Amino acid sequence: PTRILIIRPSALGDVARSVPLLARLHAAFPHAAIDWLVQDTFAEVIAAHPALASVMPFPRRAFARWRSPRVGAELAEWLQRLHDARYDLVIDAQGLLRSAVFTRFTGAPVRLGYANAREGAGLFHGVLTYTHTLHVPESLHAVDRMLALLGPVGLPTHPASQHEMRLHVAPEALTALQSDPLAASPYAILAPTTRWPAKQWPPERFALAARALLDSRRVQRVLLVGARGEAQQIGPLLDAAQADARIINLLGQTSLSRLMALISRAAIVIGSDSAAVHIATGLARPLVALFGPTDIARVGPYQRGADVLQHIAPAEPLSHKTAEPGRTQMARISVQEVTSAALARLAESSPPPPPHTLVP
Repeated sequence: PTRILIIRPSALGDVARSVPLLARLHAAFPHAAIDWLVQDTFAEVIAAHPALASVMPFPRRAFARWRSPRVGAELAEWLQRLHDARYDLVIDAQGLLRSAVFTRFTGAPVRLGYANAREGAGLFHGVLTYTHTLHVPESLHAVDRMLALLGPVGLPTHPASQHEMRLHVAPEALTALQSDPLAASPYAILAPTTRWPAKQWPPERFALAARALLDSRRVQRVLLVGARGEAQQIGPLLDAAQADARIINLLGQTSLSRLMALISRAAIVIGSDSAAVHIATGLARPLVALFGPTDIARVGPYQRGADVLQHIAPAEPLSHKTAEPGRTQMARISVQEVTSAALARLAESSPPPPPHTLVP
C-alpha cells in the first residue's frame, strides 16, 4: 500500500493508546503515507507523531445536526473527500457502526475490521463494510485487539513495545513549557474527574493526597487537570486549591497539546480511569492509576498493571454505568495507599528531562 487510513475517532484515551497501530504500520510500510481519521477535538494527541502523514478530522459535534440540509450537504462533501483520498488499505480500529460506514465510504480495495464488531458494524462483511474481518476475543486488551487486525495483511500481531506506545508532544507546546512558571519546579498532576460517577475517587481524598505529596517536598506544586464542565465533581478539591496556592486548578484551562506537554514533564501523574492516565502511559511518566469497576486486563493502562490500585471482591460485577458497586469499589482505595504508592514511584524515578530535550 502507498496510502493507508486508520479509523479511530474516539474516545480520547482510546485514541492515545491506538498509536501502536500507527507505529507498526509505518515500520512495515515506511514509504506509505498513513493518515488517521479522528474526532477533531482529539486530533492533537496524535498530530505530532512522526509516522503520521496527516490527520483527517471528523467534526462530530458539527455533524450531529446532519438532518439539517446545510449540515447534511457538508457531511456529504466530507464523505466525498474521504472517498477521493483513494486509500489502498483502511483499518477500522473503532469497531462501531459509524466507523464502519466511514470505512465503506473510502472504497479502499482492502478494508479491515472486526468480525465481532459492535452495533452490527461487521454484519455485511464483504458486501457493505469490510473486505477482511477477524474475530478477535473481547478478553484481549484493547491495544492487542487493534494489533490483531494486522494479521490478515501479514503483519506481526505481538504485544506492543514501549517504543510503539510512545506519544509525541507538539514541539511548540514543549517550547512554550520552557517559559511556563508552572513547570519551573517539580510538580504532580492530579486527574480527578471521570465521565462516570462510578469511577470517581472521593474528591476529599484527592485533596488529602495532594497535601501529603506537597508535605513530602518531593513536588512543589500539584496541578489539577480536566474539563471545565467537570468541576462540579470535585468541590472539596477545588476548595483545597482555594486555600493552598500550591494546588493549582487548571480544569478547562489547557489545550490538549499543553496538557500533553505538562504530563511529559510531570514528576508523577495520579488519576482515576481517564484519558490523562493513558496519555501518561504513552509518555512513560510515573503513574498511580485509581480503578474501580473496570476490567484493567482489557482497558487499563497498557502493560502498567503494577501502577493500578484496585480492590474488587470475588465475583463482584464490573459495571461503570451504575453508581454501585463502583463507588464502593473506589472507596476501598485509601489515601494512605495512594500517597505511599506515589512516594514510592517518586523515589524510584529520575527527574523528567528539560522540555527541549523531549522534542521528537
